[in-house]
Amino acid sequence: MYDYKQLEALSAVIRTGSFDTAAAQIGVTQSAISQRIKQLEDQVGTVLVKRGQPCSGTKAGRLLAVHTDQVRLMEKALEVGLPASESKTPVRIAVNADSLATWLLPALSTDDSFLFDLIVDDQDHSADWLRSGEVAAAITGHPGPVQGCDSYALGAMRYFATASPEYMARYMPEGPNLTALEAAPALTFNDKDRLQSDWAKAVAGRAVTLQKHRMASTHAFIRAACLGLGWGMNPEMLCREHLRAGRLVEVSPNAPMEVQLYWQVSRRTAKPLQSLTKSVLHHAKANLVHRP
Repeated sequence: MYDYKQLEALSAVIRTGSFDTAAAQIGVTQSAISQRIKQLEDQVGTVLVKRGQPCSGTKAGRLLAVHTDQVRLMEKALEVGLPASESKTPVRIAVNADSLATWLLPALSTDDSFLFDLIVDDQDHSADWLRSGEVAAAITGHPGPVQGCDSYALGAMRYFATASPEYMARYMPEGPNLTALEAAPALTFNDKDRLQSDWAKAVAGRAVTLQKHRMASTHAFIRAACLGLGWGMNPEMLCREHLRAGRLVEVSPNAPMEVQLYWQVSRRTAKPLQSLTKSVLHHAKANLVHRP
């Protein structure tokens, strides 16, 4: 059996990235936090925290921290009819950057009993966090469900391939043909981002080797397109006004791409996350594209 105070200390350090902050959050001294984690590491027989600025968990440390947070979530489900606790419950969720930048935050704001620890990853890879047991829920691009999880269809996020008018005049005066697509600079979020490559392949009729600026920020992505750095797939919710104002144009008219999204939640913590699931589904219904 593990000591709950030691597990709580571990979870707080990994969540905050700091022994001092974790100590202040729990209400003990920094030396008490260090001692608890040292005792837990001695019991487990391995290092659980990578000391640094910030501190981070080893694989074993993250798994124990997630286990601790899941226990707290399940305890939350038992609080019905009992005096409400003043402490907030940590919950770790994997989300894609574009959902986070557009419709998701209002869904999270409806319940102030949680402390959200958001892991930002591509929708095609966020389910891996569920498979490893490191998150309680995830927004994914796969219907699944991941083993041990429930899956809910959220709707589709619509993207437009956009660039500035000046960019199009310089790099694609005759439109996005194969030659232009391979010569013109594109934008990509990171190496996991396949939206630009998939869209270019659909337009060109074959795989296209793109020259890419890597830019891991949704808002910088659209700003870069407006400034003519490159073309990129931008969410309709963010690029709509830029298109209306003429700051952006479609690289190929009337050629959007839709990415279906799903909310997957671990069955172990589904009950205490019921209100959050309801809010996520409600906001997705209001903001994403739904087909009959």
